[in-house]
Amino acid sequence: MKWSCKGSSFAIGDPPLIMGVLNVTPDSFSDGGAYSSVDAAVSRGLCMVEEGAVIVDVGGESTRPGAEEAPRDEEMRRTLPVIDALRQRSDVAISIDTRKADVAREAVRAGAGIINDVSALTHDERMAGVAAESGAGVVLMHMRGRPRTMQEDPVYEDVVAEVAAYLAGRLEVCRQAGIEWDALAIDPGIGFGKTVGQNLDLLAGIPALARLERPVLIGLSRKSFLGRLTGREVDDRVNAGVAAHTCTVLRGVHIVRTHDVKETRDAIIVAQAMKERMECWTR
Repeated sequence: MKWSCKGSSFAIGDPPLIMGVLNVTPDSFSDGGAYSSVDAAVSRGLCMVEEGAVIVDVGGESTRPGAEEAPRDEEMRRTLPVIDALRQRSDVAISIDTRKADVAREAVRAGAGIINDVSALTHDERMAGVAAESGAGVVLMHMRGRPRTMQEDPVYEDVVAEVAAYLAGRLEVCRQAGIEWDALAIDPGIGFGKTVGQNLDLLAGIPALARLERPVLIGLSRKSFLGRLTGREVDDRVNAGVAAHTCTVLRGVHIVRTHDVKETRDAIIVAQAMKERMECWTR
């Protein structure tokens, strides 16, 4: 399996790819305001590349539970200079984390090669067309409702089956819109309209998601369900995130999205080695 993104093509398999999170927002749940200047953001992006990230995911709108939507022009003001500067200084693949077609279009022009949309291209009806025309890679994420309301009593009969069915439907819509099959990846949306138990079910259910035959991306670093499990505050959840990402490697994840690249890289190396040894013992 491969993932074709504008300017990059990734062989999908073992070990997982690392996508580093670069939020240039004042209000993200973990690092809001930390990289509000272009220089600080680019410096952090380059640091993540040195630590092992092959993709840097630039986001200009917080999608934490309860977040309000950022205006389009403000989102572009935050993200485009960072993408442009990062592209000038590195050949790393750049992703734009946005729900808005105009932001995605301008980000691709500035140097992004991936559109990471938490709404699976449903928030803006023009997004599928932008994705198809641009040739960018696309990440389709499952989210129940909108960021402002998604954690209000999320109920599922079978969370893994329902999320898989939703993502299968969105994959087909994208194909009909002219987006290349090899450009698509999927994300079950850990923490986006799910309880702690539902998040854990989705992590255990990665093999079922992989049956859709597209790369499975998991992003869970520092998220609130880790805090509920451990009792740790957001800035003290690195160990929990590394442990959780280790489990996803053993379940067959293809792409890991994280704030903590260095620590996650080390965990992936160890987990991958253990996974290969486990597979030898089961033959």
